[in-house]
Order: sequence, then C-alpha cells, then structure tokens
Amino acid sequence: MRKIIMSAALAGSTVLGASAADAKGCIKGAIVGGVAGHYAHHHALAGAAAGCVAGHYIAKHKAQQQAAAQHPAPAHH
Repeated sequence: MRKIIMSAALAGSTVLGASAADAKGCIKGAIVGGVAGHYAHHHALAGAAAGCVAGHYIAKHKAQQQAAAQHPAPAHH
C-alpha cells in the first residue's frame, strides 16, 4: 500500500509541474496504473507512469471527440 501512495504522490508532483490541460487524465491513470502495477509483480512506479500516459491520451482523445461533436465540419458540395 505504501508503494501505491508513493506512486500517486510522485504522479501528483509531476502533474503539478505541468499545465492543467496537459495533466488531464494523468492523475486518475497514474492511480489506476500504480495499483495495477503493484499487484502485477510489484511494479507500481512503472504502472503509475504508464497509467499517466494512457490517462492523458484517453482524456485528450475524448476532448477532441467532444469538440468535433460541438463544431461539426462544414459539408462540401
């Protein structure tokens, strides 16, 4: 459990150095990745780092989809 908390703290401190837009999804992903990494052969830090990257990617992709839904491209004739 201590490694999970340390992983979350490390990810949180990394996120604080980034802008809010860049950090979106990172904290949640780092927590999930840290927990998964801890139970998968005690690689909590690697799991937290991978989870941060994956969480950020998913959040960015979701934001792009929402933006596209709000502002559809003009139809070409």
